[in-house]
Amino acid sequence: MVKKKKKNLMKNKDRISDLPDALLLHILSFLNIKQAIHTCILSPRWKNLWKYIPTLTLTSSQFTTVEIFTKFVTRILSLRDISTDLHTLRFHPSNVMKPRLLETILNYAVSHKVQQLDVKVTCDIQYFPTCLLSCRTLTSLDLSFSHPIVYNTTILFPISLNLPLLTRLDLSHFSFRAGNDGCVDPFLAFTNLKSLKIVNCKVAGAQNLCISSIKLLNLDIYMRHYVRETYFGIKLYAPSLCNFNFSGIPVQKLCWDKSNLSSIKQVSIDIIQFCISKGASLVLIKWLNELANMESLTISSTALKVLSLVPNLSVELRSLCNLKSLRIEKKEISWIPDKIVEVLIQNSPSPQLNIVPAKRGGKVAAVCTSTKAALEKAVDSVANKIKDV
Repeated sequence: MVKKKKKNLMKNKDRISDLPDALLLHILSFLNIKQAIHTCILSPRWKNLWKYIPTLTLTSSQFTTVEIFTKFVTRILSLRDISTDLHTLRFHPSNVMKPRLLETILNYAVSHKVQQLDVKVTCDIQYFPTCLLSCRTLTSLDLSFSHPIVYNTTILFPISLNLPLLTRLDLSHFSFRAGNDGCVDPFLAFTNLKSLKIVNCKVAGAQNLCISSIKLLNLDIYMRHYVRETYFGIKLYAPSLCNFNFSGIPVQKLCWDKSNLSSIKQVSIDIIQFCISKGASLVLIKWLNELANMESLTISSTALKVLSLVPNLSVELRSLCNLKSLRIEKKEISWIPDKIVEVLIQNSPSPQLNIVPAKRGGKVAAVCTSTKAALEKAVDSVANKIKDV
């Protein structure tokens, strides 16, 4: 009887609450802040634990109105332990946010020595947040600002930022302003930058976007909207670059520093379906020739369709003799042109070939005929300019 009672006591014992604070806080970091607060009812041990979480995830999906969510966030920031530094802040509201709330959250994050900042908001913000101009603790920055009314509106990226520890930077819907020489080099001061992603960005009053970074290892460029400002050349000086990923409309003219080409080993290219044209094929063949030393290539079926428009591909395409892996992603076009695949691997010793479905979220909305024609015209125009280089 005594043994049975002892066994029941052991069974009902709250072992999770006996874990050290550091481990419990780590577990709570995987929850959004509202879920984390709900744990305070478990026992007195959990009552104030959420106030010391080093990670804040703020989402509005569980709130009926923006006003209620705003009051909730304001209350959370006031109750959180003021001595606890903020390692990571994620702010992904599903509703349109007021600029004042965004400013409050960012100021709080910077004042609490935030290291990783991930903000994706729809907000009528006019300028780049001033509190981020000099944040000496940031190591990772992911910013995406969308205007609630005006489509494809961008915010001007500051000429210089003082972010000495930054190693990862993701930017969506920003404009870069050029100097008197027609070039802009916004990342030159980021001496520790290793990963850079540019999504639907523009260059205002410039012909070239310069990306100069000695330690840069990964470069992602996503251009899925075409306006005049998105046609610009990209001059790349990144001698340590290993991975290059492109997705979207091939209107960019890429100018590689010769020292970059030997370091780039992994390449991924995806072309939007409605950009299949001869102009796009000229752009793509030039890219592949310049990246001929790659060891791994991931290419979409739409990009293969673009290559099929090249009359003498086996002649135009230099041998990819170092290619060890070819991965084909089946997207809107499920047909895989076998002859194109044969040309890509014809000079490779024993490449691995994998054909896989496209990742979720890769579908592109239908585009009206007039827009499609405008895009094709833009791509053809760029291709003709590249021919002359």
